[in-house]
Amino acid sequence: MIVVTGAAGFIGSCLVSRLNQAGKANIVVVDDFSKHEKDQNLVGKQIASYVERTVFETWLTSNASEIEIIFHIGARTDTTEFDKAIFDALNVNYTKMIWNFCSDNNVPLVYASSAATYGLGEFGYDDNHEIIPQLKPLNPYGDSKNDFDIWALQQPKQPPFWAGLKFFNVYGPNEYHKGRMASVIFHAFHQITEKGAMNLFRSHNPNYTDGGQLRDFVYVKDVVEVCLFLMNEQPQSGIYNLGSGKARTFLDLTTNTFHAMGKEPTIGF
Repeated sequence: MIVVTGAAGFIGSCLVSRLNQAGKANIVVVDDFSKHEKDQNLVGKQIASYVERTVFETWLTSNASEIEIIFHIGARTDTTEFDKAIFDALNVNYTKMIWNFCSDNNVPLVYASSAATYGLGEFGYDDNHEIIPQLKPLNPYGDSKNDFDIWALQQPKQPPFWAGLKFFNVYGPNEYHKGRMASVIFHAFHQITEKGAMNLFRSHNPNYTDGGQLRDFVYVKDVVEVCLFLMNEQPQSGIYNLGSGKARTFLDLTTNTFHAMGKEPTIGF
């Protein structure tokens, strides 16, 4: 069986859908299913079993011999949350538990890291393992992801194959529940639909014009395609960037959203 944590969320639910398309139906989904705003994401999916996040460790112990791979996508991702204890519990220690299980039971593991680990990019955006201990994330979320990456690289005992994926700015279907944390494209689409216009944040950096701030935006279906590649090919273990490989401005992204909707751009700041 294939296990997907965070399966009711944005990337996790798209991964379940792609696995179904690949003929995989023996999928165990793990999440906090008490949060019903994400229920729609799993409607119509072929799923073998639902497991609550709080009992997942016990479930693992009882089902170890049947698990083919774990995709650990679930995490606390709110960059405006500053309670470090929450991130330590959900993003660091919970992931350590899964890593140790996979190491002890010979189960491949793909887990979600984040490009938030790069902070302001003082050390560049190269996924070279040697720079990871030097990185300076800007918030507890980024810290938690980097803390786990550092820990993982130090472990003498590892899963037979593992990959930490530094997701950049992912956009696409099933992110409706994320509110203010949804992608710029999501917000642009809805503002354009409702108002016929889009407001972007002004730039507070003299090196960038308004709307000239740069980010690497990557489509969620490309992200899950990489996940399937890793499951099937299991190349060299390690921590990898997962983006488009090209930074684009917010202005360019928003302009192209207007064009995709067949509308002339009306953009304010």
